[in-house]
Amino acid sequence: MIKKNYWWVGFLLLFPALVKAQAKTAASKYTGYLFTYFTGNSKEEEAIRFAISTDGYHFQALNNNQPVIASSAISATGGVRDPHILRGADGKTFYMVATDMVSANGWDSNRAMVLLKSTDLVNWTSAIINIPQTFKAFEKVNRVWAPQTIYDAKKGKYMVYWSMRAGNDPDVIYYAYTNKEFTALETEPKQLFFSPNNGACIDGDIVEKNGRFHLFFKTEGQGAGIKVAVSDKLTEGYTLRDSYVQQTKDPVEGAGVFKLNDGSGYILMYDVYTKGRYQFTKTTDLEHFKVVDEQVSMNFHPRHGTVLPITRQEMERLTAKWLSVADVLGTAQSKQIKKNNIVLDTAAKKLWLPVLDNTALNKFDPQFKSFPGVKISASGADFSKKPVAYTVSITGRKPETWQVQVLQNGNPVLAGYYADPEILYSEKTKRYYIYPTSDGFTGWAGNYFKVFSSADLTNWKDEGVMLDLPKQVGWANRNAWAPCIIEKKINGQYKYFYYFTAAQKIGVAVADEPTGPFVDSGKPLVAAKPAGIKGGQEIDPDVFTDPQTGKSYLYWGNGYMAVAELNEDMTSFKTDAPQIIKVDKTYREGTYVFYRKGTYYFMWSEDDTRSPNYRVRYGTATSPTGPLTIPADNIVIQKNEAEGIYGAGHNSVIQIPGTDDWYIVYHRFTYPNGIKMGSAAGYNREVCIDKLVFNADGSIRQTIPTHKGVPAIK
Repeated sequence: MIKKNYWWVGFLLLFPALVKAQAKTAASKYTGYLFTYFTGNSKEEEAIRFAISTDGYHFQALNNNQPVIASSAISATGGVRDPHILRGADGKTFYMVATDMVSANGWDSNRAMVLLKSTDLVNWTSAIINIPQTFKAFEKVNRVWAPQTIYDAKKGKYMVYWSMRAGNDPDVIYYAYTNKEFTALETEPKQLFFSPNNGACIDGDIVEKNGRFHLFFKTEGQGAGIKVAVSDKLTEGYTLRDSYVQQTKDPVEGAGVFKLNDGSGYILMYDVYTKGRYQFTKTTDLEHFKVVDEQVSMNFHPRHGTVLPITRQEMERLTAKWLSVADVLGTAQSKQIKKNNIVLDTAAKKLWLPVLDNTALNKFDPQFKSFPGVKISASGADFSKKPVAYTVSITGRKPETWQVQVLQNGNPVLAGYYADPEILYSEKTKRYYIYPTSDGFTGWAGNYFKVFSSADLTNWKDEGVMLDLPKQVGWANRNAWAPCIIEKKINGQYKYFYYFTAAQKIGVAVADEPTGPFVDSGKPLVAAKPAGIKGGQEIDPDVFTDPQTGKSYLYWGNGYMAVAELNEDMTSFKTDAPQIIKVDKTYREGTYVFYRKGTYYFMWSEDDTRSPNYRVRYGTATSPTGPLTIPADNIVIQKNEAEGIYGAGHNSVIQIPGTDDWYIVYHRFTYPNGIKMGSAAGYNREVCIDKLVFNADGSIRQTIPTHKGVPAIK
């Protein structure tokens, strides 16, 4: 009898599982991520910075978000932008390239790129490649932008590719090979890709998947965005997929794709540069992308960067070099913490964690992030009686012990960045509502409005977006600012009239509920300056119904205060000629009008919202259209330097029904970091509430802004 050997059948059956296991093992050797980026258009921001992540979604800046390499030491211009990082084919050498450029010199000012090389991610050598000086055929080049590197396995060489422009021609993506030392380009640049419609293409990023090369790039001009071209060859034959892959209508640039270590897919991220933020999307096929922003967090604002998967050992090297104890303690992730308001005192080694009112302090866990090479231990877990001591040990450094204290402050009342708060008490629902400007966008570039509700002025529920300009307003899609609202009973039914600023015009939307859905009227209510007014903007509406007459008025203006009576439909005026109410030179914007004990109170904001001295003043009148009487001492609220509170302004006021208790709702710079942001503090604001007190003669006592805020009302 002949025995047959079927071992190979078993092997074939097991082969797919073996391949899958090997692939998983290869992927799992990377346990974290390194994000390299720059932060802005000033010279001090145009430098390489690093951040790390253990999951690809939550990133922590290293070196306190300061440069890890001095731009002056590696560049010709003194600044670098658009850093791209690559792991070499040997698995242990790293290559980084960047644009050699200072934007203050002009967008057509740069001629060079920087090449960097490292074996440990900490120490880097560098070389400057000036294209016109190196290659005579390109002596007219005036842009050398966003270089990236990829390994050409067929040639056994590293290829750098970048966008380049000569004269006024469209930007085109070129490539060249480097020498072995990664200090020079040894081949003359060749065209890799150009836009088929003869437009510019910049910010190329090549990703290889299943033997095919996917070139992500940004188009320029009308309808600019990110497209993909695909080829079976690295340096030629790219076929365009003629559709945009970004998942936003806002302008974007700097696409970067990285593979997730768990094998679940890829992340396509890009710089939403007009909003000062990044968007993360996930894909498994590099064709279909889903936004995953709700899973992403960063303690920095990156511009055009790239992400590299790294090993545990590599992350330990990075944390040992650039991660501080303050960085570690700043990662507290508990959902009970108001993360924007964490205070770190590195000198005193103290940490203050502001938490929500309903937090159980006797069993509170801050949930600090863990990093390779970092150990955290606590002396206890009860914050109800005293601070808890935490000891942090980072590889290669002496352990540090910090005192961690938990604070139950009421302010800010909303989680996140919001400004210009309008507050309403609804007779229909018996709840309070805040309608703010959605903040945190560079240059006040928000384009939607949200609403929050509360039964007690302290615990606020996010009711979601109630008006989205791009989706719901046909006449404007930008600059969603400073709304106001009024509840009116019409024919026995409650109606809500919401007046809002969009593209420096004022519109009105209507709903049957205070949370919407709101329907825009279809056109701006205020679209031009009143007669005789030459400066300012048509912004900051305020609506007021006179309890004496039942007449409703709309106020608005920046640099001037206008008022016009509304018709009964609340969506049109009784006159085409609004009245200008005379105010003194302190008036800037943010009119707010209310009535108390026979007196009409007019409030307004003074100075610029980007100024620490932004504040609220008031005047009084005997009618809703003035004239105003302005007290000598008429400051309502201003900065409180002793508490680190700045830019307290643009307010609304609420009276607790059936009482003479009043509260002022206002915004301030985000605390504690706003005062360090410069002008950016003016669009990184937060909403607060404090008590508003009247003197016996009806004058307003100055409110001192607090962190404590107000207790829950019954």
